[in-house]
Amino acid sequence: MELTKEEESALKGEQGEIMQMAYRILVATGEATDAEKLVPIEWTHLSGVNYNTIGDAGEEFLSSISKDARVKVKTTLNPMGFDIDNVSNYGLDENFISKQLSIRNSYETMGVIPSFSCIPYEIFDIPKDGTQVAFAESNAAIHANSYDNLKTNKESAFSALASALTGKSPYSSLRKEDSPNVTIRMNVDNPNELTYGMLGFFAGKVGDTSVNISGLGEMDNRQCKAMCGGMGTSGTCAKFIFRDGDSDTEKIDFDEKAMQNVHDELNTSEKGDIITLGSPQLGLEEISELAGKLKGRTFEKRCMIFTPRTVKEQANKIGYTNELERAGCEILSDCCTCLTPLINKDSVDAVTTNSIKGAFYLKNSNGVDVNLKSLSQIIEDETR
Repeated sequence: MELTKEEESALKGEQGEIMQMAYRILVATGEATDAEKLVPIEWTHLSGVNYNTIGDAGEEFLSSISKDARVKVKTTLNPMGFDIDNVSNYGLDENFISKQLSIRNSYETMGVIPSFSCIPYEIFDIPKDGTQVAFAESNAAIHANSYDNLKTNKESAFSALASALTGKSPYSSLRKEDSPNVTIRMNVDNPNELTYGMLGFFAGKVGDTSVNISGLGEMDNRQCKAMCGGMGTSGTCAKFIFRDGDSDTEKIDFDEKAMQNVHDELNTSEKGDIITLGSPQLGLEEISELAGKLKGRTFEKRCMIFTPRTVKEQANKIGYTNELERAGCEILSDCCTCLTPLINKDSVDAVTTNSIKGAFYLKNSNGVDVNLKSLSQIIEDETR
């Protein structure tokens, strides 16, 4: 890799231990991905926030570096493990709460915006087309590349943090022009958000770093997010390109059979004890739509809704939260369906959700079974 004199100085430790560590991470990442140089980035979005994912070692590391480390660019943050406003309602272990708060404090000390959201593309302004960013949250990276005309690799927690501290990222992979060798042809009639989530999951398995998609009709925001969330769980692929590809491109159909195979892999229960909505978290448009669908209806079982704090505050002002709470919903900020200790196998056998990403992590990380349904089917089946 070619480094500037300033980058070489930092790598040698002449700018302190923190910068040396950060540049070592970036150079190692760059060499592993055949990057020829580092490029400036304008925005980082960090994962590695939930104590369930980084544990004691991660908490201690962040506490240690936060004494001196400060981010150089706009840096936002993924969800943590609970909503601080109502954590006392869930009987969480005091050690978990203490360590999670320590992680939050460390990031804030470093100058990170405490957004606690996996949908930064909905709650922050999008930079101009072609802007280099570094997003570690998988659905956000895919959304940035595919819909927002930004450029990011599918970053790790460490590489994104290193980028936040240096303002640089390796110039490799999806930061360059990309020509996928696979085209997936959408061939399912009347798709809903669950269909698009399964399409994303399928694409993540067959694609390399990016994949062409053809045959898509007009999609709404919920369906776009579902595609990104689905792809983010199943492989290294991190970009949809909406075209058919050239004649040499391998063509693969996503048809009813392929969709059923994905559903059979992830759907492990015929019913759920509770309902979760929000993986990725729900934005204001989805909250508004849900409030409208629930007018005059009430959930017959517990329904947990996950949304960014900024969205919840907006929804409060408009009156959506009153409607949702009247319908029996618990509205949670700062956390997400995935990896939260608020849902565990000691108290829940199965969860009903419309999220492919949520289904994957609920089963593989939380250890609970999953009942997959579209939002419209959930409302039809689970409300009165």
